Order: sequence, then C-alpha cells, then structure tokens
Amino acid sequence: VNILVSNVEVTNAEMLKQLSYELKGEVQNLYLVLGTVINDKPLLSVMLSDTLLEKGLNANNIIKEISREINGGGGGQPFYATAGGKNPQGLENALKKAKELV
Repeated sequence: VNILVSNVEVTNAEMLKQLSYELKGEVQNLYLVLGTVINDKPLLSVMLSDTLLEKGLNANNIIKEISREINGGGGGQPFYATAGGKNPQGLENALKKAKELV
C-alpha cells in the first residue's frame, strides 16, 4: 500500500479533487488523504485505489471518521469522499487519524 497523507496548498475544492484524481492515476495501491484550509475552512479528501476497495477499505467510512476532528462532515463514494468543517485547528489531528486507519 502506498500511503500518502498530507496537508496541501490549493486555492479551491475543485483543485483538491483534481489533485486526488491525478495522484490516483499515477500511483498504484494508493491510500490518499489530503487536507487543506481555504478561506479559514478545512477540507479533507480521501481517495482509494480499487485494490484497497477489494480489501474492504471505504473512503466514505474513512472521511466520516476523520472529519470529526475538523467539526465537519461529508461523504461520497467508496473510492472517493470529501468533507468540510469548521475547525481548521483540527486538520493535523484529522490527518494523523487517517494514518492510523490504514
């Protein structure tokens, strides 16, 4: 499993999504969690390769678990999910928790 959990600087949510999809196309067996703060609002993105879905991982479940750290919520599909929140100070804790869920 290639684990990439990182805080990134992007200017909008669409760029975060685009980056997630680009990385999925480049890296096999990818467990990707990206976090950013845009206009004082934290955002999280979780992307999983198909091989990880077959092993039972689910991006929707992961995002629900880690978005609690940013006082937020979200959802999506089994391979890709996003969340927004109200607590940018919780972003680092959300990323740390994401690493523990692998």
